[in-house]
Amino acid sequence: MKDRLLSLDAFRGFAIAAMLLVNNPGDWGHVYAPLLHAKWHGWTFTDWVFPFFVFISGMAMTISLARRAQAGADKGRLLLTTARRALLIIGIGLLLNLIPYFNFETVRIPGVLQRLGLCTLLAAPIVLWCSARSVALWALALMAFYSVVQLCVPVPDADGVVHTGVLEPGKDVGAWLDRQLLDGHLWRQARTWDPEGLLSTLPAVASQLLGVLAGYVLASRRQPAEKTMTWVLAGLASLWLAQVLDAWLMPINKSLWTPSYVFAMAGWALLVFAVFYWLLDASPQPLARARWARWLHPLVVFGMNALFLFALSGLLAKMLYTVKFADGRTLGRVLYAPLRDSGLAPVNASLLHALLFLLVMYAIAWLMYRKHWFVKV
Repeated sequence: MKDRLLSLDAFRGFAIAAMLLVNNPGDWGHVYAPLLHAKWHGWTFTDWVFPFFVFISGMAMTISLARRAQAGADKGRLLLTTARRALLIIGIGLLLNLIPYFNFETVRIPGVLQRLGLCTLLAAPIVLWCSARSVALWALALMAFYSVVQLCVPVPDADGVVHTGVLEPGKDVGAWLDRQLLDGHLWRQARTWDPEGLLSTLPAVASQLLGVLAGYVLASRRQPAEKTMTWVLAGLASLWLAQVLDAWLMPINKSLWTPSYVFAMAGWALLVFAVFYWLLDASPQPLARARWARWLHPLVVFGMNALFLFALSGLLAKMLYTVKFADGRTLGRVLYAPLRDSGLAPVNASLLHALLFLLVMYAIAWLMYRKHWFVKV
């Protein structure tokens, strides 16, 4: 425990806490705009969350794979272990989608955990057998290939009308590919496309590889101040590049995971992590680090069991809206009723529900932390 990097755990905890907050409002009809995904192009605070997880996974791969491979560990064995972990994550994601009805004919196959698992599966051999420069080239190549396919390949939309380079819901190449391979198993709110579809997994892998590059800086022998400044400068450059790509190539879009989105979210991830790293691990003032460690300890607690908490929160959320009483009301509606009828503005009552859900999950995380129960996948 004492040898763990507090900043990485806090960063991971920040991401899972944000995800728990934005995923569990009391009423989806009354939510503050930053706590919703952008409707299509553009981004909000909520659009930070998933790519932060992917980026963090890349940073962790540098420690768990690249460093061990450089130390002489068998690369084939490391790849096999990583593949098993990735497949387990995919399996957990599919299981969550199946619960509670286990309807295999209509189950959504893509999902958040499925994408995390696929990204890890595809990134692992690159991390194990490639240099830092080659990792960067792979990230660029994946984004370039994705851009060419999206902008140059003509495909029919759900109504049979052929489009080329149209980046509208259900009309892009990724949506067409998902309908060909996963028809009937896509996001139920759209049905003709999926925000975690197959084609957009390629630039998502690029997001993970950018995290790997940030991890190389973390694992280097540079001074802490130099590492921090490297991430800050790289983050600002990434944000600038995102704006250029947004204007000249493809708009920032989370559902399509466009290259501009990759660089925008990597830029913010670098800046946010740089803050955590400086406050918790790099500041030359030990008393200041200790003070920040106390204040940010809840995030560290969240970060120690992030994957387990995400899966558990998804299971609890499903229970809230599938367990029904005799009058037809769901458990979630019954529990939310006192907040809804409290006199608070609807948007504030909805936010309070999300905060209470977050506190419940923190209580579970804190108990696990105190008991030293750390679920490893």
